[in-house]
Amino acid sequence: MERDLERALIWIGSSKKDLMALPIPVRKFFGHALHFAQVGERHDAVKALKGFGSAGVLEVVEDDADGTYRVVYTIRIHEAIFVLHCFQKKSKSGIGTPKRDMETVRLRLKAAEAVAKEMRYGQARS
Repeated sequence: MERDLERALIWIGSSKKDLMALPIPVRKFFGHALHFAQVGERHDAVKALKGFGSAGVLEVVEDDADGTYRVVYTIRIHEAIFVLHCFQKKSKSGIGTPKRDMETVRLRLKAAEAVAKEMRYGQARS
């Protein structure tokens, strides 16, 4: 796909700082998966995050020797790929996403929608 068709990545909250704190192999894996999203493709490790219906909220899960890591992003907003949350799953019970992390995703999705609205409004005024 041509470079000019690549959607920008926009990091919401502390998502980029949190990603940079992860082990390098995990960061590289997530970066690769996010690049797929930027060019309109879907990496094999991507799945819909439960609890968001058809909101286009997706997650990538990666394991390494120190644990399980997740990055959550949305493709629903056409202006860009919004990275909503990046974290190490600490819960030892179940495979679900902890409630605190789900709330972070919900709040940051609202923030991403506000940023996209501002982007649209700014383009309309230009």
